[in-house]
Amino acid sequence: MIRMTKLTDYGIVLLTHMAMEAPGSFHTAQDLATRSRIPVPTASKLLKALARAGLVISHRGRNGGYGLSRDADAISVAEIIAAIEGPIGLTECGTGTEGACDMESFCAARGRWAPINQAIERALQDVPLSAMRPAQPPPQERLVRLEAASGVAP
Repeated sequence: MIRMTKLTDYGIVLLTHMAMEAPGSFHTAQDLATRSRIPVPTASKLLKALARAGLVISHRGRNGGYGLSRDADAISVAEIIAAIEGPIGLTECGTGTEGACDMESFCAARGRWAPINQAIERALQDVPLSAMRPAQPPPQERLVRLEAASGVAP
């Protein structure tokens, strides 16, 4: 089975929450952690990594926080995965990193993984962050929005 790490999954969840808001919105790590139910230290760590990769921008100060660096249509799932995991590939030898595998010098499959890894990366490049947004907000979030719109306190 091929799996992303839980951190990468959480990173996509955080960015999806950001993509659900109006473009140009900024959110604190605490706010995003609460909305996504990801521990605050984990959310902070991921947001810093995503900022280093240029996927989010951060502003300090009273109205500061994190926001998407580009439109959600212009950020690919491949970019998010690479920002957290590193190069995308099923095997180390297919990522183009020389010396990543101890068997590299005598492996019969060496060089055969590259086209497979490239196909997976291309497929993930074709999935924008905007495609990860749910069609409707989760039921609990809709209820809070309805209550806020009607003036009824929860």
